[in-house]
Amino acid sequence: MKFSRAEAPKRPKPDRLADWHEVYVDQDPKEREKQVRAQASRCMDCGIPFCHSGSAGCPLGNLIPEWNDLVRGGDWSAASNRLHATNNFPEFTGKLCPAPCETACVLSINPLSGGPVTIKRVEEAIATASWEKDLIRPRQASVSSGKRVAVVGSGPAGLAAAQQLTRAGHEVTVYERDDRLGGLLRYGIPEFKMEKKVLDRRLAQLREEGTRFVTGCEVGGSSPGDLSVETLRSSFDAVVLAVGALRGRDAPDVPGRHLNGVHLAMDHLVPANKECEGDGPSPISAAGKHVIVIGGGDTGADCYGTASRQGAETVTQLDQYPQPPSVRDDERSPWPVWPWILRTYPAHEEAGERRFAVAVEEFVDDGDGNVKAIRLREVRVRRDPETGVREVVPVNDHVEELPADMVLLAIGFEGVEHMPLLDGLGLELSRRGSLSCGTDWQTTTEGVFVCGDAHRGASLVVWAIAEGRSVAHAVDAFLTGHSDLPAPVIPTALPLAVV
Repeated sequence: MKFSRAEAPKRPKPDRLADWHEVYVDQDPKEREKQVRAQASRCMDCGIPFCHSGSAGCPLGNLIPEWNDLVRGGDWSAASNRLHATNNFPEFTGKLCPAPCETACVLSINPLSGGPVTIKRVEEAIATASWEKDLIRPRQASVSSGKRVAVVGSGPAGLAAAQQLTRAGHEVTVYERDDRLGGLLRYGIPEFKMEKKVLDRRLAQLREEGTRFVTGCEVGGSSPGDLSVETLRSSFDAVVLAVGALRGRDAPDVPGRHLNGVHLAMDHLVPANKECEGDGPSPISAAGKHVIVIGGGDTGADCYGTASRQGAETVTQLDQYPQPPSVRDDERSPWPVWPWILRTYPAHEEAGERRFAVAVEEFVDDGDGNVKAIRLREVRVRRDPETGVREVVPVNDHVEELPADMVLLAIGFEGVEHMPLLDGLGLELSRRGSLSCGTDWQTTTEGVFVCGDAHRGASLVVWAIAEGRSVAHAVDAFLTGHSDLPAPVIPTALPLAVV
């Protein structure tokens, strides 16, 4: 009642488009802490705080009301301890998570309340203050278990599992096939959403705690420096697969898909991030081009902001679904479930436009094998009443043509990539393209566990960390017969409808 909801201040749009630095203002610590203490004070003494419920709010079970109250009172050290008790990397989630905790906040029920608590902002502020006040220190294990664990993949799930297992006293080695660590945190998330110095700072902590990292090594690969599956199994007592779900969904049936200039989203984002790392100009640049981004999700927004910063002439994002409402529809998505509403990212405020309820009918050839335009139809998405199969159906005969020198397909991911590692371990992908496991997070191959996107499909960073913590608990119990590691209570079996 005393304070209104206030988001973190953003830098001016022209400044954001002129560089790759993060969107938000790097505030003076005293001013930031003053503002965030006021925001934290909006948190009420709820009878049931749905914000940290795994079914509707935070999958990690973050004890949000507790650290909100500690921030309100200015006790940043205690707030840091409470936050890190459930989240290994709160600066990652504070910058990247879409905050289901906020949509489940009790203050979301009544629009007259001014909106939910800015939980995500408070979380990031605690993490930032923790580093500034030297509250984050390496936590080495006091006793070694004598057990060795391999973690394949260095994304948020793999890093969370590795840190927890190292702290439990196991000797952990993380294998990453890329030249740098971080998985999608490194090469999928644009620099303007999270500068990689934030990731590097955490990696330094993991190294000091004793986690070992090997880059440029594909487990099951045949190149020099790769590790064979046989060596993996003989050298380690347990294996954690955190290999992600990077098999991008394509549109092979759309005429003209073969044309030069039509790319999958990750083919654009990865070299753009490598350019920010100092690896030279991206071979797929939007500079001076009319760019079409197909797909209305997070990856599409990342491509949108990246193309804008590369100097695109125009950027247009297409979504085949109708434009969502700006406020929650209580019948379609009642509180506290995740609402179907229009989500506007900072990139959308900077340039370009978004189109809804449209689909590409054809990519147009310029005569030399390059895309020069797209043909667009208004559509509606429906389910076939007999088969239940989703259909995209044109609503009229009108065809619109838009100029397009570059088209980016950000239409989702189909699951885990097909790799020799899986064959070597005797594992098969499910119908969802994921790796299944039992209630102990163990796959059908004994001693081999799975977590993160490889298990649940392409999902949120908060889910990846939650599953990494859970699998660490399971591996620790497998190796020692018992585990004191905390773990979020989340299901290992997922319904087929979950994507």
